[in-house]
Amino acid sequence: MISVAEQIMLNQVMRPRQLGFVFKTWGGKRKGAGRPRKGERRVEHVTRPVLKERFPVHVTWRMKDHVWNLRAKRRLSVLQKAFAQGQKASSQIVHYSVMGNHVHLLAEATDARALSRGMQGLGIRVARGLNQVMEKRGGVLRDRYHARILRTPTEVKRVRFYLLNNARHHFTDAPESTPCDARRQNDCSRQNRERRQKTDHQRDLIDDLLHGL
Repeated sequence: MISVAEQIMLNQVMRPRQLGFVFKTWGGKRKGAGRPRKGERRVEHVTRPVLKERFPVHVTWRMKDHVWNLRAKRRLSVLQKAFAQGQKASSQIVHYSVMGNHVHLLAEATDARALSRGMQGLGIRVARGLNQVMEKRGGVLRDRYHARILRTPTEVKRVRFYLLNNARHHFTDAPESTPCDARRQNDCSRQNRERRQKTDHQRDLIDDLLHGL
């Protein structure tokens, strides 16, 4: 015979313990979640600011490490061709400066969506052209483009001066005007294009008057 106290102690020892369960959770913010990154990210994926048609944009695009020097004649011709073919009514490149591994652009667009579509098409043309020259495949742009909206005439003037003189800052032996620093792209701006059309019309009138005499 065992006592009552011993029976209680024996029951406590023999009683099964409640086991805890750890359930796996899905979704939500957690360390290591999401798509794995490919290489170093330089431009954050944040919502871009609202773009008004009257504001030009300073765009910077960097290339991957395997891309050859962009200032060489063959690669430069690819970029110039892509810039010329990318001119649209909704977006266009006004100035550009080509460096060894990146490009600076002064662009105009009706809104942020038009700028995004224009840069997307431009990136495809640049990638196809450079891959054809280098006889390679794959992407050539390191990351999405960096855009800064120029809201004042002073900002536009400074960026334009920077683009047209950028090569002289990085390369001491660079001439004052090179094909890589597109001073001739001034004719692509809306204001200069309208002024050029007006001048051509005036010349036509003068020619008609001279031939009529």
